[in-house]
Amino acid sequence: MQIISTVAQLRARLGCERAIAFVPTMGNLHEGHLNLMRLAREHGDCVVASIFVNPLQFGPNEDFDQYPRTLDADCAKLQGLVDVVFAPSVSEMYPVPQTVFVEPPPVANELCGAARPGHFRGMATVVLKLLNIVQSQTALFGKKDYQQLHIIRQLVTQLNLPVGIIGGETVRAKDGLALSSRNQYLTDAERNEAVFLSRTLQTMRQDLLQGDCDFTLLQQQAVKALSDRGWSVDYVAIRNQSDLQPASGGQRDLVILAAARLGKTCLLDNVEVSVGE
Repeated sequence: MQIISTVAQLRARLGCERAIAFVPTMGNLHEGHLNLMRLAREHGDCVVASIFVNPLQFGPNEDFDQYPRTLDADCAKLQGLVDVVFAPSVSEMYPVPQTVFVEPPPVANELCGAARPGHFRGMATVVLKLLNIVQSQTALFGKKDYQQLHIIRQLVTQLNLPVGIIGGETVRAKDGLALSSRNQYLTDAERNEAVFLSRTLQTMRQDLLQGDCDFTLLQQQAVKALSDRGWSVDYVAIRNQSDLQPASGGQRDLVILAAARLGKTCLLDNVEVSVGE
């Protein structure tokens, strides 16, 4: 496994590769990331992982400075799973102040985007830069960040990028909590409570499967259930899988998305559901 920190070195290393699978990350890797690396091996002869904490997708009052940088531990976990780790500095990725940005689709202003203005603009910009640098045939992203995955697919479609986007299933702890790098911010008490988010979404899923189509009421009930236990809820929303627009009666492939905070930690989760089967 090679660890490369410059664009020039990476391009030289990958110049002769014809089947590259790419997994972009911000590091602080957990089993969800490693599962993506294993999946990537099924789609490419050369697997590249990037580790880069992107300042453009953090707001002024967010945790960019505190976000864990664990490069040595991450590389140890990636041994035997990837061929190349691309770990650039901020100055390597942004050698001059970034004045050209990717404008994401309007859905970027909803859900997580409503609470984090500019987040998806920064995310889409760095993903486009990374895809241009790596020139992979496929790129893999986790479904836990469902809205992000949707926006990346729109980016690739609208800009005619020659890369296939693959979504990896959410990896969960034994109690159902979706794995996330930010889970380590949780206190012991918060970690015990955190599983209630996934349980709430599973309850909604069962209600939908049993024919309950009052989406507004289901969302309101979920928000109340979380709020009553001390959560600060950004949203609970039932959307179409295809375009992330609000669901309406008669639509089959849905996704329930949620973002809610315990203390200072924002947790994301989602559950896909196909109704009327």
